[in-house]
Amino acid sequence: MRVVLATHNAHKVEELRRILAPMLPGLEVLAYDGPEPVENGATFTENALIKARAAAAHTGLPAIADDSGVCVDVLGGAPGIFSARWGGPARDSEENLRLLLWQLSDMTDEHRAGHFTCVAALALPNGVERAVTGEWSGRILREPAGAGGFGYDPIFQPDGHDVSAAELPADVKNAESHRAVAFAALGPVLTELLANSY
Repeated sequence: MRVVLATHNAHKVEELRRILAPMLPGLEVLAYDGPEPVENGATFTENALIKARAAAAHTGLPAIADDSGVCVDVLGGAPGIFSARWGGPARDSEENLRLLLWQLSDMTDEHRAGHFTCVAALALPNGVERAVTGEWSGRILREPAGAGGFGYDPIFQPDGHDVSAAELPADVKNAESHRAVAFAALGPVLTELLANSY
């Protein structure tokens, strides 16, 4: 069975393949090569569904998508849905990290709590849709650490660990992350809907 993953982010495609493979053996996750839709939703759920719908419409295949970001308590949940472009329209990861670290530079450790949020969405060509949410709690570090992962991973220390998300082994991250939690919840939904529709 094939589904298309609605992203042009190669890191995310590989991560999702590793997460979904144990849950859904035989599922072929295809990279999306179509146009990128305008993500003008006001929530992670709205943006994830926008992407999944666009990929399903473009390919004629079931499509999965996610929208995710880091949410910092003292910033009222920001960057949130603006995580990818927090540092400006170039969507530069280093600029995003630099700005967030500067904004939190005077904050003591007790005020650096936050979490990653991920909404995983499924859209079928027949119009059926589902979305589920996963979270990964932790705190924002004072400087980047680690070369693994992507995005905000180098400055996010998950609860229960003494290293950044970028320093965690891939198997640990793929079992615990916000994306892993969301797609673990989406897995049974995906299986059921595909079985009933295809």
